Amino acid sequence: MTINMLVFDYRDSERNFFREHELEHFNITFYRESLNDETVENLSFDKLDNTSVISVFTTSRVTANVISKFKNLRIISTRSTAYNHISQAAANARNISVINIKGYSSKTVAQYTITLIFALLRKIIPASKYLADTSKCDITILTGHDLSSLTLGVVGTGAIGSSVCKAAKFFGMKVFAYDIYPKRELIKDINIEYIDLYDLISKSDVISLHVPYTGDNYHMFSEREFKLMKDGAYFVNTSAGEVVDTHAAYNALMIGKLAGLALDVVACEDINFKCHALKNDIPLDCVEEQEAIKQLVNMDNAIITPHIAYASQEAIDYILSETFRSIRDCIKGKSENINY
Repeated sequence: MTINMLVFDYRDSERNFFREHELEHFNITFYRESLNDETVENLSFDKLDNTSVISVFTTSRVTANVISKFKNLRIISTRSTAYNHISQAAANARNISVINIKGYSSKTVAQYTITLIFALLRKIIPASKYLADTSKCDITILTGHDLSSLTLGVVGTGAIGSSVCKAAKFFGMKVFAYDIYPKRELIKDINIEYIDLYDLISKSDVISLHVPYTGDNYHMFSEREFKLMKDGAYFVNTSAGEVVDTHAAYNALMIGKLAGLALDVVACEDINFKCHALKNDIPLDCVEEQEAIKQLVNMDNAIITPHIAYASQEAIDYILSETFRSIRDCIKGKSENINY
């Protein structure tokens, strides 16, 4: 049986996997662009009629309208843990399975998070630009902090947050944590102290977010939360862009409430991180977000990266391997990694 499959959001970093793996029974067409209400109109009738599997990343928007265009679609597979970019209701109505990949990059994202914290505390970005500016002659402006002198607040202690806690303790940081479901092993094994969220916000020198976006936690960190932080705190988000009000974070940085800010994720990523930003028809709710990002990318105490915390070659290869294993299992009737 041949499985007709369309892979969207295809990247160069995925190329070697497809070169090195013989994917028997899969007839795959690759698209570098994302799948959304606009790009689905460019697909041929043959593709829309005969495709049974599509694979996307979080930059795609698989709406009810997109799903309705495919006549014989059976599986939507996202190469990510998050799947809120896919209309679950529309998929369920058509008995289409939605597959995601769980736990593929906990170590990778944790390592990247610690890297961002190091970069902020030791002022790596301004230091790398220092010699290019001939007007500067005082290296004392690049004086940073030892991690061991500071307290880290970790919001969310799933696989990634737990790894960040362990790494921070290794470097001698005191660690506070907040989670609806505290992990006993973190308390017992490495002396993590779970406290109330707002206590964590007010007591931490560095705050790192590791929570999924659920819809209920939109702008979980907004003006109120930034005002409660210590003066000169540092803030890092490698989880989900929607949980942070980027404009409020920018304002906190501008007035000196925050000493440093690092974001690997933002809301409206398909606008801010892709060529769609050149278009004129930007949704109104993304305009303020985009303006804040434009300002932040030019600030020495801000680090904005395009959702790459997960993107080690090892993690990407694992994602693809698990994607095809899950698709085969789904076809065989197994339910692992399927969301209902």
